[in-house]
Amino acid sequence: MILEPLSPGRDLPPPLLAELTALYASNREFHRLSGDFPDPDAIRPEQVAAALAEDMAVPGAEVLLARTEEGRLLAVAGTLAHHPQPADPDPWIGLLMVDAAEHGKGHGRTFAGLLEHRFRAQGRSAVRLAVLENNPRALAFWTTLGYEIVDHRPDRAHGRPCAVLRKVLGDGARTPRSAARTAVVDPEGAVLLLRYDNVEVGVHWALPGGGLEAGESPREGALRELAEETGWSDLEPGPLLCTWEHDFTHTGTPVRQHEHVYVTRGPRRNPAGPEIAAAHTADGILAWRWWTRQELTEAPEPVWPPGLAALLDAWEG
Repeated sequence: MILEPLSPGRDLPPPLLAELTALYASNREFHRLSGDFPDPDAIRPEQVAAALAEDMAVPGAEVLLARTEEGRLLAVAGTLAHHPQPADPDPWIGLLMVDAAEHGKGHGRTFAGLLEHRFRAQGRSAVRLAVLENNPRALAFWTTLGYEIVDHRPDRAHGRPCAVLRKVLGDGARTPRSAARTAVVDPEGAVLLLRYDNVEVGVHWALPGGGLEAGESPREGALRELAEETGWSDLEPGPLLCTWEHDFTHTGTPVRQHEHVYVTRGPRRNPAGPEIAAAHTADGILAWRWWTRQELTEAPEPVWPPGLAALLDAWEG
């Protein structure tokens, strides 16, 4: 997923406005709840342009687009660096809307994680947002991401009843770390996972991969790590499956790791090579195995990234 900020104070190019209008129009159910548009079944480009212009006119506001690596628009989000109330120190997520055709594929979770990563990189320690009280699905979405209700009050613009949620963005002592992994899927749809043991999070299963080296792109890192941990030099990472973040301890240092996860097809075979045993020992890899989709959903130990089976189903679909 690639983030693209909208430039404030400029007219939207017609092709971009058409993309955004289609995205907004796909979310009729939400607009019926919010009342932001007079007719949710007939949202017009000029209405979308006016709504975005109003959002970006607020000091400290930013509107971000989320696209696939191929350039297809997936979602839009609005953020606010500072709430108008001086006593509120946190940035806000004002809107996160995913194309309705892409619901249920993990894009909202990925986008939220990228927004949190941006705030964390800016030195912010927490983030807030408001959910309409009549939107239980949105409330469930944000609470599963670790957001907690801290207040109930009407929104400033329209007086609609809202729940205010807040999430602490992790221990400031953690060191940011970038990594990349590759899901290798065999002809029957099974995926190779490695069993790791970590001093902080314990035993878990994850895709081949690891931290990026200096000057290395996520795709380059995924390619190198795949060869180091499996011995396979004939595969290349394919499309981006997802991005996500998690905490763990690396070589004694607490880190917050941001991962790019790619996917590719390959034959079913064993990791092999003269350096494999040493690489597995150095990385705390205990074992490896191929997992079917059904086994992924029933795994007795944690599997990273969460929801891997659903992500792979969406990719194949």
